Amino acid sequence: MNLKKYSNTQILQMLGLRFRDYRLLMNLSQGDLAKAAGVSVSTIHKFETGTITNMNIVNLMALLRQVGLLDRFDDLIPEQPENPFLMVHKHQQQRVRRKNNG
Repeated sequence: MNLKKYSNTQILQMLGLRFRDYRLLMNLSQGDLAKAAGVSVSTIHKFETGTITNMNIVNLMALLRQVGLLDRFDDLIPEQPENPFLMVHKHQQQRVRRKNNG
């Protein structure tokens, strides 16, 4: 999906709808999920209905953890692969300094 054409609010609304599907698939009520995740029922309701305008990232991680999606959070900012150019410089030997005996 090309998210560039959507506003941040629209993306958050889409995520909330998807999240709701996962919550329902796991047969969790908003109340049970709120208690387990340590967030308010209101936060979950607003997230799932697309009325939340500023989702706290810590709350999002807590919710994702409860529906088994926290590992997917890592896909947002993946680790950079090793850069071969930097590896060459990292492994170059340092010059040996000789003591001046004079």
